[in-house]
Amino acid sequence: MRLEGKLTLRAPLQKVWDVLFDPATLLSCIPGAEKVERLDDRTYDCLVKQKVGPISARFKFKATLTKIEPPNEIEFEGEGQDIGIARGGQLRQKSKVNLKETPDGAVEVSYVSDITIVGKFATFGERIMRAKAKEVEKELTERLENRLKSLAS
Repeated sequence: MRLEGKLTLRAPLQKVWDVLFDPATLLSCIPGAEKVERLDDRTYDCLVKQKVGPISARFKFKATLTKIEPPNEIEFEGEGQDIGIARGGQLRQKSKVNLKETPDGAVEVSYVSDITIVGKFATFGERIMRAKAKEVEKELTERLENRLKSLAS
């Protein structure tokens, strides 16, 4: 499944760039994140719980930054598996994130992600998964905006 989107954050470009690499910020802003630990300059160990309808999964995965062009572009790949009760699910993703300063001083964050899910979540249709992704994006945007505001104070 391919997901694309844009969000706008009201903060300076460098500040947005910096918070995107901070494990504490990622942990507090990513919906369902239970663990985000930096293993080295390019690798993060993550645990994220998500629920779609009656099905929930806890995905343990590693995310590796494959391209970093400060402060405008990040590419990363992740792979992991569901460690929840039912287990057996797998997740793979490749993402590209671009940051662009807007004329009014905000930052437009655009992304493209190719995601492959095998297991319980794969039983849902693409329409339902896209709706869930939009819900997560909205919550992530609100949390990032609040985090950026608190850092500015």
